[in-house]
Amino acid sequence: MAKKYTVQDSPFVVPTTDGKLIEEHFGKATDGNSKISIAHMIAPPGWSEPFQTPEFDEYTYIIKGKKQFTIDGEIVILSSGQSIKIEKNTRVQYTQPL
Repeated sequence: MAKKYTVQDSPFVVPTTDGKLIEEHFGKATDGNSKISIAHMIAPPGWSEPFQTPEFDEYTYIIKGKKQFTIDGEIVILSSGQSIKIEKNTRVQYTQPL
């Protein structure tokens, strides 16, 4: 009988050059699933990335610190313990506020 669960103990480390660490636990790079990406990210203060339009729903849970989202021109800042779902095909920019 096949197992009905998957334990991830070797996440894919996404190559970056901007000082952040991204470890994808589930998603296209780890299990081929292009509908979701579950990753742990640590970003340095002042970090930001260009706008993007993901083709999947993106969920973010803030473990520590703050994260700024610019979503269709609206700025949303979340702190530890808060989370957000951004629907697929939504233009978004992620920034680590100082």
